[in-house]
Amino acid sequence: MTGVSTPSAITVRVPFRIVKRGGRKEIQAPADAPVPRRTDNTLIKALARAFRWKRMLDAGRFTTMAELGEHEKIATSYLTRVLRLTLLAPDIVDAILDGRQGPEITLANLLDPFPLDWDEQRRCFDRDAS
Repeated sequence: MTGVSTPSAITVRVPFRIVKRGGRKEIQAPADAPVPRRTDNTLIKALARAFRWKRMLDAGRFTTMAELGEHEKIATSYLTRVLRLTLLAPDIVDAILDGRQGPEITLANLLDPFPLDWDEQRRCFDRDAS
């Protein structure tokens, strides 16, 4: 092909901004950019444990959290905080399992007290996970 010029450089513009979070720099995409899935294996493992422990308690294998904690070799206080994950709204659990949860939904945040009402949970975590 003669007479066709090929550009020597191409400029690509990607809108983003850099913000500081917890002393670390993070790249933030525009609000209308699609959110990539990010599977949080630690959070998924905690959810799995919580529902497993709940089944064990519901089945009567253990009568107290202290018994279950002793069996699992973990502190009762940690067990109760993780067990609280079974009270999350089903759509929030689904979002976590699919990797669609927002950056505000971390294990550390979920181990802190959160509202029991599902609508309040969605507001608390600043997202409608449905």
